[in-house]
Amino acid sequence: MGFLRRPLFLVLALALPLLVSGASGQKPWTEAEQLDFLYRHWSRPIPPQGTPPARFSPLEASLLPESCGACHAAQLGDWKGSRHAASMGPGVRGQLVEMLGSDPESALGCYACHAPLTEQQERVQSRPAGSVPNPAFDGGLQAEGLACPACHVRAHQRFGPPKRDGSLASELPRERLPHDGVTRTPAFLRAEFCKDCHQFAPDGIALNGKLLENTYEEWKAGPFGRDGVQCQECHMPDRRHLWRGIHDPEMVRSGLTVAVSADKERYRVGEIVTATLTLTNSKVGHYFPTYVVPRVVVSGELVDRSGRVLPGSRQEGIVAREVTLDLSRELSDTRLRPGQTLAFRYRQRLSAPGLTLRLAITVHPDHFYVGFFESLLSSGAGKGAAQIREALRTARGSSFTMYVREIPLT
Repeated sequence: MGFLRRPLFLVLALALPLLVSGASGQKPWTEAEQLDFLYRHWSRPIPPQGTPPARFSPLEASLLPESCGACHAAQLGDWKGSRHAASMGPGVRGQLVEMLGSDPESALGCYACHAPLTEQQERVQSRPAGSVPNPAFDGGLQAEGLACPACHVRAHQRFGPPKRDGSLASELPRERLPHDGVTRTPAFLRAEFCKDCHQFAPDGIALNGKLLENTYEEWKAGPFGRDGVQCQECHMPDRRHLWRGIHDPEMVRSGLTVAVSADKERYRVGEIVTATLTLTNSKVGHYFPTYVVPRVVVSGELVDRSGRVLPGSRQEGIVAREVTLDLSRELSDTRLRPGQTLAFRYRQRLSAPGLTLRLAITVHPDHFYVGFFESLLSSGAGKGAAQIREALRTARGSSFTMYVREIPLT
C-alpha cells in the first residue's frame, strides 16, 4: 500500500526537536514546518504512547474517546455518529479475523488507517520474523476505530489546530493545564492532514492506470484545490467532528446541482415522451463519487395512478467507478469530475393515459460491499461469518433517494 514504515527510535528522534520548538506556540508555523510535522505525525503504525507523565490522572492518561469526552463532550458526540468511529465495524473485523492468521502483513496494512494506534493492533511488525504478538494491545481501544488519539495524541502529548481566533499560545503555563496543554499547529487545517488515509501512494493499488484511492490528488487538481478550499471546510464545518460524505443525503445534495427539462408539458397516447435530467458535480471538490464502493443511479420510469411502474419503461444511467470484486480489473468509470455534468436523456413511447414520468437519483453508498460480502459468505467467511452477515445487512440498508421529480404527462 506504500505506507511509511520507519524504525521507532528514528521517529522519536525526529519528533523531539519539533515538540520542543513548537511547544510554546509563539511563532507562526511555516508551510515547510507544517508539512514536516505531518510527515512525522502520520508515521504508521503510530508509535506506542509509552508511559504517561507521573502527574497525569487516569483520565489524562487514557486513550479512550470517552475519556476525552469528559471535557470535549460535543466532539465526542459528533465522533460517535461518524464513519471514523465505525472504521473498525463488522465488515472490517470480520475480514481481519481470518487475515491475521493467513496474511498478517496485509491485515496490519488495513490497521494503518482503520485503527492506526500501535495499542489497537494484535500484532506488530518485527524484522526479520514478520509479525509478533503486541504486548501493548488493547482490544477495547481497537473497537473504537479511528479514535481521538489517532489524530491528537503522540507520546501522551496533545496536538490540535489553532484556536478559532488563529492564536497558538496558551494563556496559562502548560503544567497548569489538563494533560500539559496542547501544541497547536495550522497543519490540522490543511488537506494534507487527511491525505495519508485518503490517498494511496504512487505505488499503491491501481486499475486502468488510476489509483484505487486518489481523493487528495483529485482535490488538488480541481478548483477547490487551486482555490485553497480545504477538506475540513466541507467535511468538518465549524470544526464539527462529523466527516459526512457519501452516506449522508444532505451532504450529497449540497455538492450537486440537479435540473430537469421536458420537451412538452402534455403528451398524447402514442407520442414519444422525452425529458432530460442533468446532474452536475458543482461543489463536491473531487470526483463524484471518489471511490470504487458507491454507485449512483439516475433513472426514469413511467408510473400509473396507483404508483405501479409500467413494465419496460425504466431506463438508467450509472455514475460510478465499477471494478471486479477481487479488485483486479476496472469495468467502467462514469464518475463526474468537479464541474462535469451528466445529461440523462429519457425517451419512451406513451402507451396509456394517466401516466406520470418519475425521474430519480438513488445513491448506493455501499454497492461494492454488498456484492463483496455476499461473495465472501458464499465462499466461506470462516470465523468472521457472523460479522460479515451483520455488515451485509448494514450495507444493503444504506441506499437512499437523493432526488425525485414526478411529471404528469396526460
